[in-house]
Amino acid sequence: MAVAALSTLPLEPFEPLQKKPLPAGRPREWYVTHNRRLKAMRLAIALLDSGVYHPSKADNETIRSTAERIGIHPPSEITCRMVRALIHSSR
Repeated sequence: MAVAALSTLPLEPFEPLQKKPLPAGRPREWYVTHNRRLKAMRLAIALLDSGVYHPSKADNETIRSTAERIGIHPPSEITCRMVRALIHSSR
């Protein structure tokens, strides 16, 4: 069975999604939770891309250094737990 060679061409640059305004009239806690989930997803994707596939390898310091590397504010303890939960569910 022949193994297909991986393409060495660079990935096409992608257009960022257009941001839409959040719906008005929700309680403040809803917006806080929504933004925390988005941040956790960004961090989990960055960690998975960098080779961190197990929650035990994603301690708070690793998550916070990844946040610094991708240019977002350091996450709270709650967000770090959410990142580990997302990594765990991706397995």
